[in-house]
This record gives sequence, C-alpha cells and structure tokens, in this order.
Amino acid sequence: MKKVCFLTVVMVALVSAIPVFAQDAGARKSDVYYVNVPIEKIYPYSKGYVVAYRDNIDDVLYTYLPYEWFFTIGGRGDIISLGSGTSWPYLTVFYKAGTFNHVRLYIRPEANHPSWGSIINEVNLDEHFDPEAEDLKLYFDRPLE
Repeated sequence: MKKVCFLTVVMVALVSAIPVFAQDAGARKSDVYYVNVPIEKIYPYSKGYVVAYRDNIDDVLYTYLPYEWFFTIGGRGDIISLGSGTSWPYLTVFYKAGTFNHVRLYIRPEANHPSWGSIINEVNLDEHFDPEAEDLKLYFDRPLE
C-alpha cells in the first residue's frame, strides 16, 4: 500500500511540473519562422521551377527555384506532393535568424492540373537561377505564357 501511495505522489509531482517546463520553453523565442505563399502557377523550366504568386490583386511576382535545391542531398528545398482533394499548391519559405534558410514547394502531381503552366520556348530565364544564392530572390516580370 505504501508503494502505491509513493508512486501516486511521484506521478502527481511529475505531472504538476510539466506546465512549468512548458512555460519556460514557450518563453524562449525561436529564431526560425516561415511564410506560406499561395501559388498562382508553377512553370517547369530547364533549370528549375518558376513560381508565380500574387503580391496584391494586380501584381504577379515570380520566384525562381533551381532544381539543385530539390534534388541534391542537403539542398535548400523540398517538394511535397499534395494528395487528392481540393488543396491548391503553395510555397512555404523558412527563415532562420532573419535570413532565408529553405523552401518547401507543395504541388499537385497531376501535370494537367490548372496550377501547372508552360513557358514559351523563346523566353530565356537562365540568369535568374542561381543554386548558390544566399537568398530567395523575388522578381516582378512579364507573363510567361
């Protein structure tokens, strides 16, 4: 009986301590944060993905994501395939200590999904793709289709 009573006291003490540790952990601010960006269109290009998104109602902005970020070990990007359903593609940009860290591209795998676009052959965007870039560059450009 004494053993059961002792275990009960220990369990109550441990459970009571959890909120104290949780409050202490919550008091520290994280230096990592993220921004979710709904995507208008994704354009595959020979050097990477061109992602179109809206800055406001009138302006379409583009960001250029090199394939190397997604398809190399320790790259700066992840591709997450959205399952079946009505989820629209989006981009999550992660920052650490105030600077760009990595990006996650949530896409629809179906090539015929309306979120996928195509770039006309005459457009040369090579200069925008830099796998060694320290920041995620955002550009205001002309339409690609």
